[in-house]
Amino acid sequence: MILKSKLIIVFASLLLILTFFFPLWYIDLEAPQYPEGIGLEIWLNKITGQKPNDLENINGLNHYIGMKEIVPDAIPELKIMPFILIGMIIFGLATGIIGKRIFVYVWIILFVVLAAVGLYDFYMWEYDYGHNLNPQAAIKIPGMAYQPPLIGSKMLLNFNAISMPDISFYILVVVVGLAIIALLLDKNQKRKK
Repeated sequence: MILKSKLIIVFASLLLILTFFFPLWYIDLEAPQYPEGIGLEIWLNKITGQKPNDLENINGLNHYIGMKEIVPDAIPELKIMPFILIGMIIFGLATGIIGKRIFVYVWIILFVVLAAVGLYDFYMWEYDYGHNLNPQAAIKIPGMAYQPPLIGSKMLLNFNAISMPDISFYILVVVVGLAIIALLLDKNQKRKK
């Protein structure tokens, strides 16, 4: 690979460090009784409320309809994801230094596979969270499920649940885009020679 492509891959790898400082996904809940809204931010290694008491408020609301409590420390993916991303950073840096095109392809494929597995896992977590309700709940509506949407918005009783990618997701998209640009630059340079 040409030097410029190698530097782009190294830069893209280092850009991944930013994903530790920004949320990956968010879920907003809008309802008349919460005019300022409440919501969750899902990070690589934690789930937090968008505001200081949001997670506790959401857990309190969910208790009445029989949903499980969101306990970030009990979610194994939040412990695993930082190590996966560190591995991707190291693999990307090694790829940029070694400069073999095949490694760039593997790096991109790994991103796509990890994204697909991550979205599927998130969907299944949401499904379990919204469908496996406590039958002893105070509020029961036959046939009602409370699964938030994977992407987009959905009415859940009087709450509009909005689930969307956040800053770290877009950083990952930029990193894959940079890897593709590095491959294209390298291909164009070789074609000129």
